[in-house]
Amino acid sequence: MSDNSTQNETDCLLADNTANGILLAIYSVVFLGGFIGTLIMIFLICRTNTRSVTITAVINLVVAHTVFLLTVPFRIAYIIQKKWIFTTIFCRLVSAMIHIHMYICFVFYLIMLGTRFVIFFQHKDKIEFYRILHSVATSAAVWIVILIIALPTFLVYGQNSIPNLPDRCFYFHKELSSNIVIIMNYIIIAIMISVVCLLLTIQILIIVKVVKKIQGSVLVHQEFWAQLKSLFFILVMLFCFLPFHLFRIYYLKHTDSCSTYNEISLAVTALSCLDLSIFAIHTYFHKVCQRNMCKCLI
Repeated sequence: MSDNSTQNETDCLLADNTANGILLAIYSVVFLGGFIGTLIMIFLICRTNTRSVTITAVINLVVAHTVFLLTVPFRIAYIIQKKWIFTTIFCRLVSAMIHIHMYICFVFYLIMLGTRFVIFFQHKDKIEFYRILHSVATSAAVWIVILIIALPTFLVYGQNSIPNLPDRCFYFHKELSSNIVIIMNYIIIAIMISVVCLLLTIQILIIVKVVKKIQGSVLVHQEFWAQLKSLFFILVMLFCFLPFHLFRIYYLKHTDSCSTYNEISLAVTALSCLDLSIFAIHTYFHKVCQRNMCKCLI
């Protein structure tokens, strides 16, 4: 459940410079795209109803992305300099944040999608909190629970595997030899894979049902676009989170193999920061299609 790199790199097919180039490219795209998307969503949120449960989830995603993006420049600096110039405890914190970010996003994706499923099956227009204060309190409660459970766990188990080299960071693999940590990883992997597959199945069935109900072009119907938004967030989990967890199944039993692949798969999880940018583009494209009576091509 933390960044992994080992001293035994004999199984690596990628040269160090190539691996660093890939990591640098991913984190640079994450930082720039995530920052732009966050600004766009803040502007859009200011013009919406903040008592909506789904909007509340989006606001929390903005917060999660923002906090994580603040740590990305330190990762980029380490990749470029190949030397950690900050403290060990800060290395643990930066290492933990990419995992915490992933699972916080996963939780709020679930809240958002669960709300959308309830709205669809119960034929409601939307689900709202009674007051804005209730949405704030609910969000705070979720964050407190997640941080109380997650942050201490990552900081305690994030012990540097090379303590004699304080200028090295993200070298955490010894904790994977603990049976408790291995069991926790397998449980998390099973939950992640099962939930994503279940959500994808439900969403496909909903889209099929909507398409069958709609007569004429589906592109002019708001309900169809709403379901595409839900599908989008499921695809984010599918392409950003699952590769890391699937590779984790192999890596838990081969921690002495090349850790570069694990680091790259972990970096891919950070691409979820681009969800708000793509979501904003999707929203704009939807409005353009409606304005032009959907004469545009998809």
